[in-house]
Amino acid sequence: MTDWKAAGKAKAESVLNLIPKEWRLEKIPSAEEQRDVTGSYIQQFLSKEEIAITETDAVGIVKQTTSGGWSAVEVAKAFCHRAALAHQLVNCLHEIFFDAAIQDAERADKYFKQNGKPIGPLHGLPVSLKDQFHVKGVETHMGYVGWLGTFQGKKGTGKEKVFESEMVRELRALGATLYCKTSVPHTLMCGETVNNIIGYTYNPTNRLLATGGSSGGEGALIRLGGSPIGFGTDIGGSIRIPAAFNGLYGIRPSTGRLPYEGMANSMDGQNSILSVVGPLATTPDALKLIMQGLLSTQPWLHDPLVNEIPWRDEAELAIIDPLRRVNHQLAFAVMRHDGTCTPHPPVARAVDTVVKVAQKLGHKVLDWNPPIPHARLTDICNTIWSFDGGADCNKDFALSGEEPAPQCLVHTAPQANASDIMAANIAQREAKKEYMEYWNSTAEHTGTGRPVDAVICPLAPYAAARPGKYTYYGYSVWVNVLDYTSVVVPVTKVDKGVDPSLQGFEPVSEVDKVTMETYDPEVYNGAHVSVQLVGRRLQEEKMIGLAKYFGEALHG
Repeated sequence: MTDWKAAGKAKAESVLNLIPKEWRLEKIPSAEEQRDVTGSYIQQFLSKEEIAITETDAVGIVKQTTSGGWSAVEVAKAFCHRAALAHQLVNCLHEIFFDAAIQDAERADKYFKQNGKPIGPLHGLPVSLKDQFHVKGVETHMGYVGWLGTFQGKKGTGKEKVFESEMVRELRALGATLYCKTSVPHTLMCGETVNNIIGYTYNPTNRLLATGGSSGGEGALIRLGGSPIGFGTDIGGSIRIPAAFNGLYGIRPSTGRLPYEGMANSMDGQNSILSVVGPLATTPDALKLIMQGLLSTQPWLHDPLVNEIPWRDEAELAIIDPLRRVNHQLAFAVMRHDGTCTPHPPVARAVDTVVKVAQKLGHKVLDWNPPIPHARLTDICNTIWSFDGGADCNKDFALSGEEPAPQCLVHTAPQANASDIMAANIAQREAKKEYMEYWNSTAEHTGTGRPVDAVICPLAPYAAARPGKYTYYGYSVWVNVLDYTSVVVPVTKVDKGVDPSLQGFEPVSEVDKVTMETYDPEVYNGAHVSVQLVGRRLQEEKMIGLAKYFGEALHG
């Protein structure tokens, strides 16, 4: 075993050793023995009180903690226990700081007792964080062996002991309890979660499948009830992919809506397609709760890239309130196929289900036929991602000499020069303009006098990727190129009796052929299936409102 393998193994064991002995599992079943470890499987290791707490959504938890119904300590301990179980089952945690979390919860309870009021709107709410956030006294390694014992690869700075990301400071000020950091693929550029420290993070509902990436640990942890809400980041689908694969709600805000200041990242300084931070949760109300709370802290005063846009109740109410009245019509577009890759049968069924729900509710649905081939948007994305020729990620691999996972989308190539970067930025700007005008033009066909309110489409061609077989990113990256707001809505589950393989399938491209070959109803049976609703730039309130509207229509 080489030194980097030993270092990665030692780090993984050190995290496991932070789990109290009474929370350790004697045996971890194989995926063949126990495919689904959610629900009753993980519940067997918990008390009735812990189940009640950890299966309440973020809004319900805050109602209890801000009224004195539950103490912050009992909530923190319940989620620490369930998170520890989740990690043992699917490898979803990079860092555990349960003791610090319980101390923070004790201080919150003391504050509540002394002042008769909560610290803030997130008082006592456990919040998990993707391993890009810096938390004082906690390591940030982002899946790189070479980052262990350093601050973002630099030794001897001591910053990891005191430095915190801007959003971490805001979450603390709002009263949240921070207790763990979740797994990511090294480089962050991957729709699966794999690295040389924790290995592979599996989908807890179907451990034959991926949890997604790059915020894959968040998706797995929340699906297993080890967190009520957490934060991921998204440069090409990394919030939405784990949300979709795990049957969660997740929002990719437009750039400049939430603070990214002080977070670790790959390819930092590439500003043509910025990574954005956003929440994943079990309900759309939870997304609203935490975004509304963060915006109340005025993050634009401490992050120069955040727009001064407080939470806009009127933008959400413009959707929700009229829908409570009779004959208020919205208009949607549907994109069933992007011209390059055919969605698997259960994904196509989920899209059709949402379209039928919209029509049943009295709304108009148009076909989405933009003038720009989506392959062009994917090409623009790949060009921008390749500006540095893989130099940043390769530098971090070189710190330890570790081997990158083959799934990661980083390949050594010539670096772009200034003229190349300028040309790519022009191509992106022109694509944004063309797409904008096409969206505007739909007002002529909606019957509402307005352009379509959102586009209903797949987030990926599969319910979840099979390990090592994430073949196509086109359904997620077009949103990043155009900087649109997108929210994921869970719809159904794969049913092998309802979703057979396509007969006589004729692919339109090689990636189409390879992607469809990964579909096997037996393997996919029981997996979550979701869609994304795509809105225009900075429409976060509206899209969360639509997620709630469709979620209630689909699930009651």
